[in-house]
Amino acid sequence: MAFYESVRLALSQIRVQKLKSFFTLIGVMIGVMFLIAVVSIVEGMSRYMTDEFAARILGVNTFTLRRMPDVFVGDITDSTWREWQRRPRIYESDLAVAREVLPGGVRSAVENVRFIYAQSAFNRPRQAMVVGTEAAYFQIKKYEIASGRPFTAQEAQLGTPVVVIGTEIAEHFFPDLDPVGRELRIAGTPFQVIGVLEKQGSIFGFSMDRMAIAPYTSPVTRVTNPRGDVDGLLVQAPRAEVLTDAMEEVRSGMRSARGLSPAQADNFTMETADEALSFFAELRGRMIAIGTALPAIGLIVGAMVIMNIMLVAVAERTHEIGIRKAIGARQRDIRRQFLVESATLSVIGALFGISLGIGLAKIVAALTPLPASVAPWSIAAAILVGAGVGIAAGFYPASRAARLDPIIALQRE
Repeated sequence: MAFYESVRLALSQIRVQKLKSFFTLIGVMIGVMFLIAVVSIVEGMSRYMTDEFAARILGVNTFTLRRMPDVFVGDITDSTWREWQRRPRIYESDLAVAREVLPGGVRSAVENVRFIYAQSAFNRPRQAMVVGTEAAYFQIKKYEIASGRPFTAQEAQLGTPVVVIGTEIAEHFFPDLDPVGRELRIAGTPFQVIGVLEKQGSIFGFSMDRMAIAPYTSPVTRVTNPRGDVDGLLVQAPRAEVLTDAMEEVRSGMRSARGLSPAQADNFTMETADEALSFFAELRGRMIAIGTALPAIGLIVGAMVIMNIMLVAVAERTHEIGIRKAIGARQRDIRRQFLVESATLSVIGALFGISLGIGLAKIVAALTPLPASVAPWSIAAAILVGAGVGIAAGFYPASRAARLDPIIALQRE
């Protein structure tokens, strides 16, 4: 019997026995639904980490020269933590060494970040993420100005007390007012607002619009870095290959300036987006492994249900099988018919499961901070899994049907 004829027969059986077919499909449907939902959420988080977290927090084609890593996840041993604490801080002399060896076309900016209370004459004090930096910071981070302007390199060099604020800071401290030209006090020190950033949105629930960006040489340095050091030097290259060269030049220059021998490890960190995301790559694999365990149980249950239903179908259609064998159907024809029917049932269940899984992923994304992104490969994989479950579940019933003696089969009603 042709493959398409077998599929047609399978669909006709589903139409005739709707309720039994539904219960046959439900196991595969639930298993595939959770499989698609889990993969979509993990895939969404992966894209979110790459496109949002890495690009907006760390920057594209950037590295940051720091005393110790700023992003780390997992078990950090006491000895590693103590080694980090013993490292020398990053000072102006280190910045001079790093900038001296940077290739042409590379941007750099000091980056100091602290959460500090700010206040204005128009509303109560509130904590803000205060960034002390340089003029190139706006270009490196690709921050656009909604109103006003960013501060200039000259203002950064002179330490002028000016500040560029995010939209949330503007709305809180200057409600229904134009904040440009007004005074914002940061840790009690007055700063003139000269610009407002375009809306940045949030990352993992933290608003990026609560920023206040000021020259790091301004009075803000008294609260961001009272020791006279800096948190780090943010460096951006125009291309990935230039970034690698820049990192090697800075590493060589820093090691030479600090008198490190070839046998000694670096006593500083150069953190890139790839390094910061390396922990997530490992976490992603674990999440997929754990997240597919429950769907696998559903698929196994679904396979058992399909097998039992197909065994019942073989028993109910024994007389039909006998007739077909009597008029010349071979064992492989009978086996193929029941395998195709089983696979068709399972694939239809998988298709329903895919639709429900996409819907579940969208609901999770809408109601929680977890992003979701449906990967095309997961849909293809779900269909193949559905077909595989159907074939595996239908193999024994199909073989049993194929081995029936036509004479005995014709005697049954």
